[in-house]
Amino acid sequence: MNMTAPLPACCSPVTWDCPLPVPTGAAFANCGFQPSHLAADDFQRAGIIRPPSIERSVAKRQAEFLAGRLCARAALGRLGLPGCDLPIGTDRAPGWPTGFCGAITHGDGWAAAIAAPTDRCRGLGLDVESLLAPERALRLAAEILTAAELERLPEDPQQAALVVTLTFSLKESLFKALYPLVGQRFYFEAASLLDWSEDGQARLSLLTDLSPDWRAGVQLAGQFNLRDGRLLSLVCVPA
Repeated sequence: MNMTAPLPACCSPVTWDCPLPVPTGAAFANCGFQPSHLAADDFQRAGIIRPPSIERSVAKRQAEFLAGRLCARAALGRLGLPGCDLPIGTDRAPGWPTGFCGAITHGDGWAAAIAAPTDRCRGLGLDVESLLAPERALRLAAEILTAAELERLPEDPQQAALVVTLTFSLKESLFKALYPLVGQRFYFEAASLLDWSEDGQARLSLLTDLSPDWRAGVQLAGQFNLRDGRLLSLVCVPA
């Protein structure tokens, strides 16, 4: 990150602490943001381009976009690319520099990004979610979980809410990690959460063919951390 750029009024300083183990060769950055503090010149002050679609959006979307790009720029700066700005691709995904991959996430006033050279990680997926309330989790379960996952859903409402939130987040991270590699969109029914453990380890399996290299049955590891009602998940595709 260009440390001489003024900090936007809506964002707190970028920090580097990550609640998850960061893959070797990757860099992680995070910051807080407050949409109510968004100033008219925040993008200009930070030296980050505000695309027309973002300029037309509400303050919350502008602040989370700015915070996410700040974190991405900071992470890339730690990898030797200072001052790098990420364009929005035609698919609305961030355009990472050639030779690098990464992911951005934001929610509930917090944003984070992770990046790595592609000779260390082929793909990265990062997602943050607020822990769902039990009633909402049960309403959403059928949209997020496969039939097999629904059968394994715990009877205890609090535990069920955790599992639904965790499954949602890990599948979001899986999508972010694989989409650049397979070149097509896929949805919750394309993967299953096979198992997870209290120490933050998880395992997912593809249920459909996404490309010649990514077929049904391929398994990937995931990580997660739950702290103060905020669940952060990470999926890394090793090089």
